Amino acid sequence: MAPKNTICLWFNGTALEAAQFYARTFPDSAVGSILRAPGDYPAGKEGDVLTVEFTVMGIPCIGLNGGPEFQHSEAFSFQVATDDQAETDRLWNALISNGGQASVCGWCKDRWGISWQITPRALLDAIADPDRAAAQRAFEAMMGMGKIEIAGIEAARRG
Repeated sequence: MAPKNTICLWFNGTALEAAQFYARTFPDSAVGSILRAPGDYPAGKEGDVLTVEFTVMGIPCIGLNGGPEFQHSEAFSFQVATDDQAETDRLWNALISNGGQASVCGWCKDRWGISWQITPRALLDAIADPDRAAAQRAFEAMMGMGKIEIAGIEAARRG
């Protein structure tokens, strides 16, 4: 049975490729049902992959091959809380090295234009520090980073 709420992501013919990449890259992720178009449609032909059900870190998603009309933006992103630098590096590098694009403050895009925030828990803890000066230093350090470097965040937090 389909979940009550599912994130639908629009692709231009590459929904299955994206779903397979996410399943290989992120824990608790998998490719599910693939629906092929029962007839021709504006973005494809009968038999083409129309939708792909998949999960990304337990979040149910559908990839819709809707065509080139709509592009992804930073207005939607997946935020991934990482436990250490090794996990941060692995996920960031997987997204970037597969045709993605680095941005700032832990943000990047994958090759399909979907935005990701690879956010170490240490960063979240640092900017929520009750010591406002420590939080401010950590925040300022983050603002100068692309991929988040936990050692730099922790050093800034300590002052």
